[in-house]
Amino acid sequence: MASLSKTQILIMATTAGICVANVYYSQPILNAIAQSFHIDTEKAGIVSVLSQIGYGVGLFFLTPIGDMIERKKLILYLQMGLIVSLLLMAFSFHIWMLFLGSFAIGAFSVVAQVVLPMAASLVTENRGKVVGQIFTGILVGILCARVFSGFITSWLGWQYVYIISALMVLGTAILMQADFRSVPERFNGTYTGLLKSTIAQFARFPQLRQSAITGMLAFGTLSAFWVTLTFYLSGTPFHYSASSIGMFGLLAAAGALIAPIFGKLADKGSTTRSLLFSTSLTFLSILLLKLSPGAIAAVWITVILLDIGVQATQVTNIAIIYSLDHLANSRINTVYMTSYFIGGALGAFLAIQCYHIGGWAWSTSLMALFGLLAVFNVILQRFMKTSGNRRCDPITN
Repeated sequence: MASLSKTQILIMATTAGICVANVYYSQPILNAIAQSFHIDTEKAGIVSVLSQIGYGVGLFFLTPIGDMIERKKLILYLQMGLIVSLLLMAFSFHIWMLFLGSFAIGAFSVVAQVVLPMAASLVTENRGKVVGQIFTGILVGILCARVFSGFITSWLGWQYVYIISALMVLGTAILMQADFRSVPERFNGTYTGLLKSTIAQFARFPQLRQSAITGMLAFGTLSAFWVTLTFYLSGTPFHYSASSIGMFGLLAAAGALIAPIFGKLADKGSTTRSLLFSTSLTFLSILLLKLSPGAIAAVWITVILLDIGVQATQVTNIAIIYSLDHLANSRINTVYMTSYFIGGALGAFLAIQCYHIGGWAWSTSLMALFGLLAVFNVILQRFMKTSGNRRCDPITN
């Protein structure tokens, strides 16, 4: 019976969390980066956008290879590329080197999205539980990233965030190559054929399309919030430091603890109900923020509720897509996660523009729009499902 030990699951979860964290390190330290390169905050915000664009590019062009070659080998190649990118970022002496490093970090941080389907392929029982545990590692990595980068920047400088991260990635690269059995590759065609097959998954599964749209809007909301929160809290009337802003990431830890509950609901067939609740929570958290300008307590509450809502949406969507076709897990995961991070990059980019034009009021309006569209998409999905099953047995979700 194929299974993974607790130690192996811990190694995979830690590897995924450490690698994906690199995409988010820049968010609370954008002011420090801007001061270091003598640029304005709008241009510094491009660093965060580029890392998410890079992640989307890596998702589409790199992660499908996990259905073609040995995933453990692919993970090693990606981690080596990530280490080089982190060092390029740390030792950048020109703004274009900084931008290139940020983009490359995003592209090679997709290790997490190779680890997930690898875990699913290595177990035959409790697949949802194992994947959920590794996804929790990803959530913890995302949440701790902002706290870590904020404190390291305050103590040592922002460059050391990326130097220390390179050492951590090296450590997990050694562990990942130590004790995992090989899994035969599943796709025997060419790389071009693999990419075509990846695109075909989008047309193949209506559930994948719906999940991709919902995830894109939800993560766009979250990304817009975090990238502009840095500017909001560092300005009047708060004037918070990078470490103080990073501490807000700890409040979001509730999302990592509560979100897996929604995965259990999905396993029981309550996917639409779970998504309706999680997207509504996301929208209401932004609405609270918008109606309470200048209130730090509203920011605290929004950080907690927003992260719970978005991560619960993500867990439910992953439960849906991994039930579609286990032989194409990497390609299906690529379609979903590419859409997800395109939403994140779009949300960050538009939020920066909104903040530049109309400040916090405009950026929160954008977040509210994204959140509301996510709720409408779930309602539409439920309506279409109900209409399609009107002449069949009643559905429970």
